[in-house]
Amino acid sequence: MKDKRISFAAEEIKDFRELINRTVNKFPDHIAYKYKIRHGKDDVEYVCKTFSNFKKDVEGLATSLLTMELQGKKVAVISSNRYEWCTTYLAVTTAGMVIVPLDKALPENEIQSLIKRSKIEAIVCEAKYIEAIRNTTDSNLKYIISMDETIEKDVIFYQDLLNQGKKLRENGNREYEAIQIDPEEMSIILFTSGTTNISKGVMLSQKNICSNLQAIAMYAHMLPTDTLLSVLPIHHTFECTITFLIGFYFGSAVAFCEGLKYIQKNMQEFKVSVFVGVPLILENIHKKVWKGIEEQGKTKLIKAMIVITKLLSKIGIDLRRKVFKPILDQFGGKLRIVFVGAAPLDKKIIKGFNEFGVDLVQGYGLTETSPVVSCESEKRKKPGSIGFPLANLEVKIVDPDEQGIGEITVKGPSVMLGYYENEDATNKAMKDGWFSTGDYGYLDKKGYLYISGRKSDIIVLKNGKNIYPQELEFLLNKIPGVVETMVFARNKTSMDTTLCAKIVYDKEQVQEVYGEKNQEELKEVFWQKVKEVNQTLPDVKHIKEIMITEEPLAKTTTQKVKRYEEIKNL
Repeated sequence: MKDKRISFAAEEIKDFRELINRTVNKFPDHIAYKYKIRHGKDDVEYVCKTFSNFKKDVEGLATSLLTMELQGKKVAVISSNRYEWCTTYLAVTTAGMVIVPLDKALPENEIQSLIKRSKIEAIVCEAKYIEAIRNTTDSNLKYIISMDETIEKDVIFYQDLLNQGKKLRENGNREYEAIQIDPEEMSIILFTSGTTNISKGVMLSQKNICSNLQAIAMYAHMLPTDTLLSVLPIHHTFECTITFLIGFYFGSAVAFCEGLKYIQKNMQEFKVSVFVGVPLILENIHKKVWKGIEEQGKTKLIKAMIVITKLLSKIGIDLRRKVFKPILDQFGGKLRIVFVGAAPLDKKIIKGFNEFGVDLVQGYGLTETSPVVSCESEKRKKPGSIGFPLANLEVKIVDPDEQGIGEITVKGPSVMLGYYENEDATNKAMKDGWFSTGDYGYLDKKGYLYISGRKSDIIVLKNGKNIYPQELEFLLNKIPGVVETMVFARNKTSMDTTLCAKIVYDKEQVQEVYGEKNQEELKEVFWQKVKEVNQTLPDVKHIKEIMITEEPLAKTTTQKVKRYEEIKNL
């Protein structure tokens, strides 16, 4: 019997070499990458690379790296999202080396720490990281390779290395082809963002990633005519897999965003059709669209058209993209699908994108699972859930409570090999092939997965009841003027636990909604709003104290709140 979760057939790929060859054979002259090079303020060059161009660059770079006796060694990469990052990632991994993507937003001392911990022998980087890398002591590092032209004598220029490798291949060097890839061996070390503790090095194989790509392709389908916009940090497994590698799998083009404030402009100029984002970005886009509608005095008209297009959809006539073309044109006119992960998304935002004819697909995953565990399909969705577990994974809820909520555990081909040089952490997280995610959630009768919160964040009351902070934060974040919140517990006495909320507000929005208020008056306004939220909840979940601030919560570079740091400071 056909698995009801599967929407599309998907080709199997065993390793990254097969991924490259399969796509290049199918779409040799299709555009693989689009990006801009700024030679000056008004001097902009638009560059397009085909899949054939990309393959030649990967082979050339890999060949040069092999002449440096790096086979079997570890090579790091650190930069903004750019073409050279992608070529480095696949050149390293298809030449029998281990890639170590580093977070470009880390402070200098942490970059140096990871260089030492990972035992890399070479690093490919943007020029601005050279000094920090050079100042790393007691490391195995032998080569610094700069993506940008440099006059530093102890640094190799990436383009020189690439040209050298291509020349070697022209002269008959086939060392690259002779490399045998074991898809089950460690090929990637990814350091977690460390929301609760020191970052751990997650060891992944090419089989881990490729099995995840194939499973995702069974749920969501992209076209060779699609263009994705790479916005999120590419070192992170979510962006790396769901934009860079899945785009390659489908033969879609990837355009590189110039920065968060350029998202809309880049979507317009690159005609982006597929967007991968996190809730914060999508909420901002949604807010911006409706602000524009209000400023034009078209709120009533657009709401009326939404009602009409919904009624027409029920009888099989879908006019959303035609009716709301002026809105879609603000983002290039081609946007048709948005993938979102990292945190729960407000149903209002999901509904809002859908009303304009854009399909929004939610998913859930972790670095340790390569990354996707569950995903909505284009045909099967349930707002509030994070979709079905992928068809090649098993998901089990451990020690469920009376509501069916317990820890989510995962087993399958995309589960990591373990933590690099950390046997204790590996043994703690892995039991009989099952990975403990540290997330609490439940499965409904139809098999949809729901997230309740992080195991480490759960507040246990004196009566034994569990409180999931994210559930309360989700409701508090809907209060007008609120940007983000953090719910935490404070023990007044040995028998009394008080639920508190730290509320971060937007000053401009607050003035717009509530008028001029001093801090005390504003706190009272928010307190009344919190009391309204309390009325919708059982007594045990009532927020009893609040504090308000304009200062954003401390976050990791992937925008996850550092609760342990916030609570320590409080």
